Amino acid sequence: MIRIILGRRSVRSFRATPVELYKVETLLACAFAAPSSKDRRPCHFIVIDDRSLLDELGKAYGQARMFREAPLALAVCVDVKAYRRAYDLHDGTWMEDGAAAMENILLAARALELEGVWVKVADRHPRESEMAPLLQLPEGVRCLSLALIGYGREELAPHEGLDETRLHRNGW
Repeated sequence: MIRIILGRRSVRSFRATPVELYKVETLLACAFAAPSSKDRRPCHFIVIDDRSLLDELGKAYGQARMFREAPLALAVCVDVKAYRRAYDLHDGTWMEDGAAAMENILLAARALELEGVWVKVADRHPRESEMAPLLQLPEGVRCLSLALIGYGREELAPHEGLDETRLHRNGW
């Protein structure tokens, strides 16, 4: 497992090979298993494998090449309006819950010999407002991020060691 974590890198170039259904289902199972605040599990996921939709999302995001090459995207979404109403939380906790799900997706992708990249959507204007209609999001639902997933064209070296310039003990 440590090798998977250290080996996870943001890969933005993918082969055209489709991702097998069992791998998609495994990625989703891992996303649903992510920890969330008080086990509320607010995340919803959209599986995107339609080529034309991926291309449109890439145009809206402004990074068309990586979207055009990726055979799969998983959108991490939260019904923020319902979340706030149900739990009276206005502190952005939903973003942390979504981030945990996204990290699970990316680590699972690496474990399945896939690569991926985390594409932030929430609070990225005008990207968020342009992508929401493409994802057909109901009112109150926000897309935190997308994971672009596929078989990588590039192989990046794993992370190694500690960055002592950013490591502090018992305080800054």
